[in-house]
Amino acid sequence: MAEIRWTEEAISWLQDIHSYITDDSQNMANKVIDEIFEKAQILTDFPKVGYKYENREDIRILLYGHYRIAYYIKNSGDIDILGVFHGSLDIARYLKI
Repeated sequence: MAEIRWTEEAISWLQDIHSYITDDSQNMANKVIDEIFEKAQILTDFPKVGYKYENREDIRILLYGHYRIAYYIKNSGDIDILGVFHGSLDIARYLKI
């Protein structure tokens, strides 16, 4: 079973998402963030469930609603969550790998 680690960058993205949604509804902002965390938990058992980013086996994207959860599968099999991006963003600008 893989261990999931949320990078500082990913936490920063979640805080931005939460702040943006909070302008409309605090409850909805909390719900979205909770569900993003919950969605990512599938990676503990199925780390390759996301689609490949630019044909790389180690960088993948997991979808949740309008958001893309970018993650890196380490050689150890553990997972680093790199960021959470709204679908309208050009993810290549942020994933400089």
